Amino acid sequence: MRKKIVAGNWKMNTTIAEGKLLLDSVISQMPALASNHQVIFCVPFTQLFVANEIVNQSSKHNIFLGAQNCHDKAAGAFTGEISIPMLTEVGVHSVIIGHSERRQYFGESNTFLKAKVDALIAANKQILFCCGEPLQVREANTQNEYVTAQLKESLFHLSPETFMQHIVIAYEPIWAIGTGVTASTEQAQEMHASIRHLLAETYSAEMANEITILYGGSCNGSNAKELFSCADVDGGLIGGAALKAELFLPIIQALA
Repeated sequence: MRKKIVAGNWKMNTTIAEGKLLLDSVISQMPALASNHQVIFCVPFTQLFVANEIVNQSSKHNIFLGAQNCHDKAAGAFTGEISIPMLTEVGVHSVIIGHSERRQYFGESNTFLKAKVDALIAANKQILFCCGEPLQVREANTQNEYVTAQLKESLFHLSPETFMQHIVIAYEPIWAIGTGVTASTEQAQEMHASIRHLLAETYSAEMANEITILYGGSCNGSNAKELFSCADVDGGLIGGAALKAELFLPIIQALA
């Protein structure tokens, strides 16, 4: 039974005090999770230490701490970056890489992301690997080819065993991130099914069925249940709606 996940990506938002209040509020009110469910809080780097204490002290099971990015090198002259050993020291379980904002604003290539993948696997982290197409690609109806290239160039050197152990795919159509425009359930299911078919062709149907694929892009409490009910959608990577407990909790509840 593959994992069902809701991950909150706080991006560059909240102070330490605000983040603590948000975590305390969500965790205290969230329902008990099934054994194959995870809720991951991907907080800003400055909040990781405090967030780790809150998560560890909670009596709730299957909640984890996530980071929003990392460098592939363990140390060095990379001003402003953060290494995987630094993240490990503060209890990080999962790391987002390949988010469209990192690709667009910071020029992160599929090759660079491949190096990050290998470094994170060596450190035994769960990877939330983002993929997704911009509007012009969707309008040209070449989104499947675009996403296929992202996955092939960064992930398909992995063995099936390593892939299943470490990789969670998050499909985020760039045209739907933070815009209020959400892919229809048909569009989301179509792309998720395409990704799973690609995994089956590259590896095996059995392996493809084990991989968790999340949807991201203006997912909220009103549409989460419908999106998560799609056969190949296993949860969500949530941006803006993760910043308020009253908006994030219904999304977590939609996993059930």
